[in-house]
Amino acid sequence: MMTTRREFVKVVGGAAAAARIASPLGLGAQSARPTGITTLAFDAYGTLFDVYSVGALSEELFPGQGAPLTQLWRAKQLQYSTLRSLMGRHATFWQVTEDGLVYAAKSLGLDLTTAKRQRLMDAYLTLTAFPDVKPGLEALKQAGLRVAIMSNGEPKMLQAAAASAGIDTILDDIISIEDIKVFKPKPEVYGLIQKHLPGPQSGIGFVSSNSWDIAGAGSAGLTTFWIQRNAAEPQEELGFPAAHIIRAVTDLPALVAG
Repeated sequence: MMTTRREFVKVVGGAAAAARIASPLGLGAQSARPTGITTLAFDAYGTLFDVYSVGALSEELFPGQGAPLTQLWRAKQLQYSTLRSLMGRHATFWQVTEDGLVYAAKSLGLDLTTAKRQRLMDAYLTLTAFPDVKPGLEALKQAGLRVAIMSNGEPKMLQAAAASAGIDTILDDIISIEDIKVFKPKPEVYGLIQKHLPGPQSGIGFVSSNSWDIAGAGSAGLTTFWIQRNAAEPQEELGFPAAHIIRAVTDLPALVAG
C-alpha cells in the first residue's frame, strides 16, 4: 500500500501545512470570509496532480521498492529546485525531476535503465488529478472566477498533465516559473500571476496543498488558501500562515463566490 503524504513529510523532515478546522468550510478561526477575489491561481504538483500516482509504476518496475523510490524522488525534486535557486544555477523542472529520480534510484541501489527512467519520467506527463479538482475548477468558472495554474513545472509538463486530467479547457492560463527561471518560493514568482492575469493584487488568491508554498505566497502579499488534505499535518513555522484553510478544491466556490 502506498505511503501517505504524512509519511512523505517524515522523510523530508518537514511538515506540510495547516491549523485546526473550525467550520464546515475548513476556515481557520482567525479567518474571515474573503471578499473581492476574482482570480485563483493553483499550485500544480501535490495540489491538483497527485505526485504519488507514479507509485504504482515505480512498484511495477521495482517490486518492493516503489514507495521508497517515489518518496525519495519527490523529496529530491523539491530539494534540488530550492538548491538550484540558492546556487543561481537554474535548470528546468523536467531536468530537476529527472535528476531527483536518478539520485533516488542510486541511493536505493536500483538499476534504473534508460527504458525504466523514460517510463517513470513520462508518467509525470499523465499524473492523476485529485478527484475534487475538475468539479471544483468547473464550479469556480461557473461562478465567474478566473482560474490558472502557477507552478515550478515547465510548460510542456503542465500542459500535458492538464490535458491528461481534462482540465486544460477550464483554465484561463498556465503560468510557469520558466518566465523568470527561478523556483518558488522566491517572491517574484508569485508576481507572475498578476502579470499574466492583470488586476489588483487584492483580487488574487493562491491555492496550494504545500504549506511552504502557502507561506511563500503569503509573504509575497497574496491571499492564501491551503488545501489541508491530511488533518494531522501541522502548518509550517515560517511566519505566514494560510489565510484560509480548506479540505478540497470543491470547498472554494462557496467560500469565495458564495
